[in-house]
Amino acid sequence: MSNAVVIKGTTYGFSVYIAEDADFSVVMEQTREKFKESAKFFGNAKMAISFDGKHLTDEEQRMLLDVISESSEVHIVCVIEKNGETEELHKRSLEERLQALDSSNGQFYKGNLRSGQVLETETSIIIVGDVNQGATVTSKGNIIVLGSLLGNVYAGAGGNGNAFVLALEMDPVQIRIADTIARAPDKVGKMLWKREKEKSMEPKIAFRSEGNIFIEPVSRTVLNDIKL
Repeated sequence: MSNAVVIKGTTYGFSVYIAEDADFSVVMEQTREKFKESAKFFGNAKMAISFDGKHLTDEEQRMLLDVISESSEVHIVCVIEKNGETEELHKRSLEERLQALDSSNGQFYKGNLRSGQVLETETSIIIVGDVNQGATVTSKGNIIVLGSLLGNVYAGAGGNGNAFVLALEMDPVQIRIADTIARAPDKVGKMLWKREKEKSMEPKIAFRSEGNIFIEPVSRTVLNDIKL
């Protein structure tokens, strides 16, 4: 069958039509050939995909996705379960999936943040350096500082109450997680805090629980209790 597989591409994805009476082995071969031929054109784009026409089992879909991966550099980030061929459907599904991927991934920033500097990110972030007084870090995910945290941090900026802040030296002016804020003690309280800090310089983690922000030394028990 010469046209067992017909591929229609949009800006955001593919609609793969499979003839109802096509043998699956033929579908596999034609899919491989068509994506090989189009490999240079599509490059390594991140796309959504939908399968129309012949009903495919979950296993058959998985096998076709493997063939596409082997035959091209296209990254299929989501499969639209409902038969659909509109560009808007592909766009919406792709954006939702990419957003989900972004929230589970993180970024790195290397360098010290000085007073007045502001760092904002849509994902979790690991800072290899210090966050000095007067600097601010805002993230929709978690914030990890491999250095001194002396400024302001806002984790879970999108409303994620399970976000946390971790630093090798934890002495921030203000920590905010979702809609909960904790500030450093002032005057006498600050002096006691400094004395306690000098006794034990150890990594600490700040997390929200029952409407409050707690700061505790990093331990396996605490990490196991953190909800990601």
